[in-house]
Amino acid sequence: MSFGDLTTLADVKTWLQTGQAAFPSTDDALLTRLVTAASQYIQTWLNRQIASVDYLEVRDGTGSHRLQFACFPVTAVLSLTIDGQAVPAAASFNAAGYRFSSTQLSVRGYRFKRGAQNVVIAYTAGYSTTPPEVAQACIELVSLRYRERTRIGEVSRSLGGTETVAYAQKDMSDPIKTLLQQYRLVAPIAAIQPTPAATGIDATIISGVL
Repeated sequence: MSFGDLTTLADVKTWLQTGQAAFPSTDDALLTRLVTAASQYIQTWLNRQIASVDYLEVRDGTGSHRLQFACFPVTAVLSLTIDGQAVPAAASFNAAGYRFSSTQLSVRGYRFKRGAQNVVIAYTAGYSTTPPEVAQACIELVSLRYRERTRIGEVSRSLGGTETVAYAQKDMSDPIKTLLQQYRLVAPIAAIQPTPAATGIDATIISGVL
């Protein structure tokens, strides 16, 4: 299983299995490639990474005391600097420093001073395990692509007599989109293309394209 894969080979084979016999291992390599390809496709459609990853975000200061994270859900803030000054985590609710929720960063005793690219935030965001709806959507997309390989380019097929079956030509079916919709980032806050770190919490390996 590659980093970023949204489901496993075993779960896909369980979904594809019909009857009592286990799904054969003949196409394991093909299904594994499809899992990785479908996972990347889904996350491109979602405009976000699902797995827990470290991010480096450089933002323009707004003059306010709150900023919305570009990626979510945030599980840890690794560092915050404003105009080159390090801001500590607030030791208590009323103490100076930063506090955060899964979607927002706020400061007390400081502010995000207006400026260009003067706020730098390093943080960890994403899910430690793939949400069930996203995993199921990936399973169904992989299964769809796997079955479609026997009719590449076909839009319909005659079954004999006057009966004809038509095939959908959508990149992703409506039921799959329904499973994914609540996780989609419709209006990205910042154009960040994160690169996965060695671990989701390794503060010494933070990478991103700003």
